[in-house]
Amino acid sequence: MFRGKTLCQSWIRSALALTTPQIQTPRVWQLDDRTTTTVVTAAQQKKQQHLFRGMATGSETKAQPPKHNNRLASSKSPYLLQHAHNPVDWYPWCEEAFERARKEQKLIFLSVGYSTCHWCHVMEHESFEDAETAAVMNKHFINIKVDREERPDIDKVYMQFLLMSKGSGGWPMSVWLTPDLAPLAAGTYFPPKARYGMPSFTNVLESIAKKWNTDRDSLLKAGSTLLQALVTNQNAAADGEAAFEPGSADAKLAEALGVHQQRFDQQHAGFGREPKFPEVPRLNFLFHAYLVSKDVDVLDMVLKTLDHIGRGGINDHIFGGFARYATTRDWHNVHFEKMLYDQGQLMAAYANGYKLTRSDLFLGYADRIYEYLIKDLRHPAGGFYAGEDADSLPTHADTVKVEGAFYAWTWQEIMEAFQEQKTRFNDVSPERAFEIYTFHYDLKPKGNIPPSSDPHGHLTGKNILIVRGSEEDTCANFNLEPEVLKQLLQTANDILHKVRDQRPRPHLDTKIICAWNGLVLSGLSKLANCGTAKRDAYLQTAKELLQFLRTHLYDAEKQLLLRSCYGAGGEDATLEQNAVRIEGFLDDYAFLIKGLLDYYKASLDMSALRWAKELQETQDKLFWDDKNGAYFFSQQNAPNVIVRLKEDHDGAEPCGNSVAARNLTILSHYYDEDAYLQRAAKLLNYFADVSPFGHALPEMLSALLLHEHGLDLVAVVGPDSPDTTRFVEICRKFYIPGMIIVHCDPQHPDEACNQRVQRKFKMVNGKTTVYICHDRVCRMPVTDPAQLEENLMDNFFKERI
Repeated sequence: MFRGKTLCQSWIRSALALTTPQIQTPRVWQLDDRTTTTVVTAAQQKKQQHLFRGMATGSETKAQPPKHNNRLASSKSPYLLQHAHNPVDWYPWCEEAFERARKEQKLIFLSVGYSTCHWCHVMEHESFEDAETAAVMNKHFINIKVDREERPDIDKVYMQFLLMSKGSGGWPMSVWLTPDLAPLAAGTYFPPKARYGMPSFTNVLESIAKKWNTDRDSLLKAGSTLLQALVTNQNAAADGEAAFEPGSADAKLAEALGVHQQRFDQQHAGFGREPKFPEVPRLNFLFHAYLVSKDVDVLDMVLKTLDHIGRGGINDHIFGGFARYATTRDWHNVHFEKMLYDQGQLMAAYANGYKLTRSDLFLGYADRIYEYLIKDLRHPAGGFYAGEDADSLPTHADTVKVEGAFYAWTWQEIMEAFQEQKTRFNDVSPERAFEIYTFHYDLKPKGNIPPSSDPHGHLTGKNILIVRGSEEDTCANFNLEPEVLKQLLQTANDILHKVRDQRPRPHLDTKIICAWNGLVLSGLSKLANCGTAKRDAYLQTAKELLQFLRTHLYDAEKQLLLRSCYGAGGEDATLEQNAVRIEGFLDDYAFLIKGLLDYYKASLDMSALRWAKELQETQDKLFWDDKNGAYFFSQQNAPNVIVRLKEDHDGAEPCGNSVAARNLTILSHYYDEDAYLQRAAKLLNYFADVSPFGHALPEMLSALLLHEHGLDLVAVVGPDSPDTTRFVEICRKFYIPGMIIVHCDPQHPDEACNQRVQRKFKMVNGKTTVYICHDRVCRMPVTDPAQLEENLMDNFFKERI
């Protein structure tokens, strides 16, 4: 999604000497390594034992053992380490590579991906592991590998160029740069031989090299022109004519709802056709939009989407957690990688869905995400790893990985597992349990995956679990009581979970990313606020995560966040940092601040609120554009970053500016500081010309609604006592997007962050008293918990699903 200031695609295409078609892989956003030494530590050697070694089709020969290390062998990034034995003369993103390119006057080939990326693995095996292809690359180019999750600043700059020049993007991202880092041509995946309507990778390489040698001046001119256009676009001022006026939020809300209703898939839910992403920022906006509009059709869009995602193949029914996206419109077939940012956001979305509906189904999906995070993605010290791969070995004897091997099932495998564990079904025979299970999850003897959605044939004869009906349908079909079905499915999935854990596990990306852990902190906090029996466990996990981030990803002396650190997986408590540390980007600050604000609401821990304020001050200093407003993604004068971008799109993750607009609005009320509101207003106006605003920036539209309509202040006045805790817990159980909770303790008035609120509200008749105010207009005080819950039910609950 591009703003009016952005270059038109047709002009860019005319400036490019080469048009390179690519697979239309989906858009998501995320990073690289600057280390240049080649010493390999014991810990790195241990990591390399788990690295991906080849794949693509079942007919390929087995990969040969690595013969040498290239410069990536000293990296901490799991993605760079996966390429450490390629015959390609890879460099990490570093000055040594740029200096060589300038000295030898060679183009740079930049390859960007991430360690759990399916198509990245395909291109590595087909091209980067091939000696002949590597020889062409080494002869004509300086070759650089970047982990998009480690260096999102590099990824975003060149992804913007790719999107503008091609209209679509994805990973692996392939970009050719001048020695001065100006982009000349770009694509995504290229096959080793011409197919899919695409030229072969070697032909593309040789064509670009020939153009560079025979018509260098035109390429340099085009690169310089494009680079200047990108810089000019990012430095443009806000459009004064498009600035938001009073009432703008309602108009933008109506426009956005119209677009979302038009794109909503009435049959399968979600938006658009395949591929389908959860798009949680869009779901968050629709929750908020429902409370503003009171239109149950708006609520139905988000509830149906969460329901279809939960029943779909994108959900790991065996244990928990969600795959990154579905390749089919009905959410059945998927790319199986599980990313941390999805888990954190979906945990929060299902918690919010539960608060609005009290649906145990939604609460169950959220809790199963939690259980997955604890078992499979958690570092022993409390942080969470980046994700798990889509591909894995079918058996321990295999050497070639295939997609979905860990997650898909043959009919026979399930039947045999049930027979072997038949005593666990109690009075139900394993044959009947199998019949019920296969009916419920739509399993077929010859597999349930259409060949059209399985291009490599990796899933031939396999089944992906999906609930096409409902629990009620299954109960009716087999004359079962709901509790009997529930217990049978739990038992069956536990049996299969134990079987699955004996399979070779997918590769684990042991990078611990600050921003994504901020999203998990939000999810844990919202789940803790649901008022369930597991509140203490959720909150303790959130507390330990916060402590991890403060200990390992924060420089307290300089008050700076770090982007990431690196674990070893399993119970190994090892933690490492890059030799050249990568400081946090806008998303790291914005997402963590949001997590801290949510954690404060769940815990009333003032230290979290104070750290959020401290981080906001650093964010303003490092990323704020004093001249034009809004936040840049990267710091000023970051080395070898040719453009400081301002993102204007909420995708698989919200953009940092959207989250920052919300954070500023909330902080302004916690600390009673208008300066935060003024900064939020300037930020919002910078993006006012994005169109359609609420479709491109749904999370930011939610922030605009809060900024214009005001927040809901819950002031709980009373000592630190069980009564006060009870009132706070009642408020937490409801989905109120603009709710802030302030505890006014008469015994400790000096500790309040908002002295105006502390002075204004008093206890009534010596009882703990709750004041609910919207935009500084307050209702009558409440001293009865039952009355408080009734008032909140009337305004913030809808029993509808």
